[in-house]
Amino acid sequence: MKVTVIGGSGRIGSRVVRDLEKRGHDALAASPNSGVDTLTGEGLGAALQGAAVVVDVSNSPSFEDAAVLQFFETSTRRILDAAEKADVGHLVALSVVGTERLLDSGYFRAKDAQEKLITTSSIPYSIVQATQFFEFIAGIEDGATEGGTVRLPSVLFQPVAAGDVALTVSEVALAPPVMGIVEVAGPEQFRFDELIRRDLVGRGDSRPVVPDAHARYFGTELEERSLVPGVGARLGKTTYGEWFAQSISRTS
Repeated sequence: MKVTVIGGSGRIGSRVVRDLEKRGHDALAASPNSGVDTLTGEGLGAALQGAAVVVDVSNSPSFEDAAVLQFFETSTRRILDAAEKADVGHLVALSVVGTERLLDSGYFRAKDAQEKLITTSSIPYSIVQATQFFEFIAGIEDGATEGGTVRLPSVLFQPVAAGDVALTVSEVALAPPVMGIVEVAGPEQFRFDELIRRDLVGRGDSRPVVPDAHARYFGTELEERSLVPGVGARLGKTTYGEWFAQSISRTS
């Protein structure tokens, strides 16, 4: 079966392509590197020709409010139009757990707009909402740093390994469309500030972490369960400790 992976050269997409190929499927990595531009539509029709499934794991190069909204709306419309013309039977899109709860953020408003375009289209679909990746923790730490101090709310936090997200995306792509949302998260829950403190200490980083209920995440304040999935979410197998040990071994 042919599966076209939009964003197939990225962190998640490259893993999805490899996993699908291991399962014996024809996985096409579609990205600007391969001549596919979802903003202009260049190469998109050819990439979807003969595909039974299209997977969209692409992301905006800019998180500025107007730019990110333009990216997801334009890209998603072009993908949906090309998928309809190619008679694709299943669209799988990667989104974020809690998107509908975080609409004070321009990024999450853009993701919400993407989801709405998909759910109101004629293409059978599945939306995979993932929690924050372990691989993004360093970026979260830097983004939350003010004057040398990391400020984060002490809310629930359930990050997941990128590899586990990619595996879920592959499994959903090979199953019938759910016509709804599949949530995926890591196997452990933490307090946001506590895990960040643990990560910094583990890396020998002396920045203090201060709990701050009003500290913003992507421009929005968080409530207790803003970032965690509901009942029935799929859980990855990789623990934070396992991922941390692997990341340290790769950089040592």
